[in-house]
Amino acid sequence: MQGWKHFIPTEQKIKYINALLKVGFDTIDFGSFVSPKAIPQMADTAEVIKGLKYKAEGAKLLAIVANTRGASEAIEFDAITYLGFPFSISPTFQQRNTNSTIEESLIRVEEIQELCIKNNKQLVIYLSMGFGNPYGDAYNEEILMHWADEMVNRNINIISLADTVGVATAPQISFALNTLIPKYPSTTFGVHLHSTTLNWEEKLQAALDAGCKRFDGALKGIGGCPFAQDDLVGNMDSELMISYLAERNVLKGIDTNALQESLLIASDIFK
Repeated sequence: MQGWKHFIPTEQKIKYINALLKVGFDTIDFGSFVSPKAIPQMADTAEVIKGLKYKAEGAKLLAIVANTRGASEAIEFDAITYLGFPFSISPTFQQRNTNSTIEESLIRVEEIQELCIKNNKQLVIYLSMGFGNPYGDAYNEEILMHWADEMVNRNINIISLADTVGVATAPQISFALNTLIPKYPSTTFGVHLHSTTLNWEEKLQAALDAGCKRFDGALKGIGGCPFAQDDLVGNMDSELMISYLAERNVLKGIDTNALQESLLIASDIFK
């Protein structure tokens, strides 16, 4: 929702997220505690969470934070399990996205991790621009591996490799996951993939073949970071992912009726 041009009313957000909570997803990225000036779409996150029909045994809630102040707000809500922090391995994008250098962001990671540990939350790190960037910043596989190592060394247990602008290739995804998953068996490595209708399957298959079990998506592929570039590259379409994974018997527990309800609401919101 964050990149959507017009403000989506709070009640519509609540209705949509409540529908998603019934589908059977493990985690719902439902909002962000970030600057309302920078991301006005997320200014009502605290109000949204109050209207959610959250069940402790159901899907877990994840909120994105960009700094320690946002994390301090998020930890006040018992319903939130995960705090997600976008740590870019592209210096240009880190500055655009969180108004901080990579060095400053690393300090934020440590501060937010400390808050999470003290308040029974779990930090999810997104290594954004994890497969390349459009800015000409230095990128190679060693840089990605370095920052993954740095996060594991700070006891981050969930790391999502984020293809923020949809440039990842299947071989890149395969190499990264086939290297990191065996090296750090106690850490969950996931993928946050952006894609077109032409290349989503090969990316998804590469991650699946490498043993990945944590996948991010968005219904209808709606999404993208407003700070990434001028034209948003959509998130991987959850509906396509669900069908693909179900056919391969690696996805169970999806309520198809709730999924259809969610798709109808998404169609109404994202006209």
